[in-house]
Amino acid sequence: MAHVNPHFQQLPGSYLFSEIARRTAAFKEANPDAPLIRMGIGDVTQPLAPAVVAAMHAAVDDLAAPESFHGYGPEQGYGFLRDAIAEHDFAARNINVSADEIFISDGAKSDCGNIGDIFSLDAKVAVCDPVYPVYVDSNAMAGRAGDWDAAAECWTNIYYMPTVPENNFVPALPDEPVDLVYLCSPNNPTGTVLSRADLEKWVRWANEHDAVILFDAAYERFVTEEDVPRSIYEIEGARTCAIEFRSFSKTAGFTGARCGYTVVPKDLVRDGQSLRDMWNRRQCTKFNGASYVIQRGAAAVYTPEGERQVEATLDVYRGNARVICEGLKRAGFSVWGGVNSPYIWCATPEGMGSWEFFDLLLNELAIVTTPGAGFGPAGEGFIRLTAFNTPEATQEAITRIQTRFA
Repeated sequence: MAHVNPHFQQLPGSYLFSEIARRTAAFKEANPDAPLIRMGIGDVTQPLAPAVVAAMHAAVDDLAAPESFHGYGPEQGYGFLRDAIAEHDFAARNINVSADEIFISDGAKSDCGNIGDIFSLDAKVAVCDPVYPVYVDSNAMAGRAGDWDAAAECWTNIYYMPTVPENNFVPALPDEPVDLVYLCSPNNPTGTVLSRADLEKWVRWANEHDAVILFDAAYERFVTEEDVPRSIYEIEGARTCAIEFRSFSKTAGFTGARCGYTVVPKDLVRDGQSLRDMWNRRQCTKFNGASYVIQRGAAAVYTPEGERQVEATLDVYRGNARVICEGLKRAGFSVWGGVNSPYIWCATPEGMGSWEFFDLLLNELAIVTTPGAGFGPAGEGFIRLTAFNTPEATQEAITRIQTRFA
């Protein structure tokens, strides 16, 4: 008989955002006329940039004519997009990344989950706590996480690095051997960042220990402060120890369109094997590439008009983040993030748990947030809010919170 993967059976409960959706649906069913404001899942609300839409329309027209039709594309991504990324995201910032080190995908979430395919199942994984659930759950599904400890609410073979106010949300270097380290800056969920000095410390450590940093830079375009790197490859030595993931979802509104990319440098070698070549083989075997239409849209982000339009949209979300941070502080809450990030990390009222505060905001104020406990043990006592709603809805949500808690 066919047997199932036993590691799936150890996964605790439902996926965080599925549970949020379940509770939100129950609230809507009981309160169909409630003016619900969603500040939980990080989904965007502003439409795609006009330049992007125009490029996608033109690409659809390409598919309608025999002379311009495109069937299967390169698994690594079309050259026009990889070249644009290499030029604008890296060369323009004096970062050494070539087009053939860039792999286009349907998003950073997929790549963060799939990257484990090229590493040994006995690799020791380190994650920040709180943590984006995909880093942990994908390794648990593969059998790399050990056993689920329900009492401690963690996996026995995952090395957890607390990132909390007491250490300024900067993880300490591991005090035991680890092989893979997930770092995310700007961070999801805390909205905090790693400085240049922080990343220099991590790159030195990784090269000294032959570890690999899996660097999630999905929110890099929100960075405004000079001392905050937008790519780990700004750090000397990173090409021999780091893989970087990027996304068009939050930066250009592609949450529904789906497009991202991963950078695997040619210099990155372990056990005598090129990780770039291994990832290329993995993609060629398991992935047929993002669609031609979507990649044409993504390439339009790098045109002068596309750049201006995307920045204008990002300014909307940056403005929302300021409204949330300032409003919550006026209401008496302690908050972090929201400066180089669309996420705001907020401490719950004293004595109140994350899910308890989530339920209060949902049931009393019709506001959907994300409970910090869903991101790991160190997330208990916090909630995450996103800046991706409209300015009007964002201001209304903060007004409701200030009225209730002032």
